[in-house]
Amino acid sequence: MSADLRAANLGIQFQTSKPGYLNLCIRSGNQLITSGHTSDLKGVLGKDLSVEQGYEAAKDCATKILNSVRQEHGTLDDLRVIKLLGCVYSTSDFTDQHLVINGASDLLHEIFGKESDGYHARSALGFAALPTGAAVEVEAIFEIKEP
Repeated sequence: MSADLRAANLGIQFQTSKPGYLNLCIRSGNQLITSGHTSDLKGVLGKDLSVEQGYEAAKDCATKILNSVRQEHGTLDDLRVIKLLGCVYSTSDFTDQHLVINGASDLLHEIFGKESDGYHARSALGFAALPTGAAVEVEAIFEIKEP
């Protein structure tokens, strides 16, 4: 089953967005590099928000990334997830950033395969603040596979 079809089966709907201040996804050689995509959920993990809420926020970021990647590339097929950087707005004593960013990783595993094209490198970091008070921000690098 193709990545596009798996995304559709998960209920992900893609929309065309208008260019903004920054490019949300840019192609360089055989790579697609995204800008950071922020969650709609606002708040601080370890204070206002639970790990479960953060997990859903990271999944929201990954969904937005997929939309940007698909808009740039025209499909999710023939892609390999290379790297994620997950940023979590959290208190100084919160140490479960990795569990929050699992929301993004798990979605990409579902679409691209956990033991194949979705198996990626990742960093999950805590931050004192994120733009607009977003709970989570994620950026990604994908490889366009040779046919």
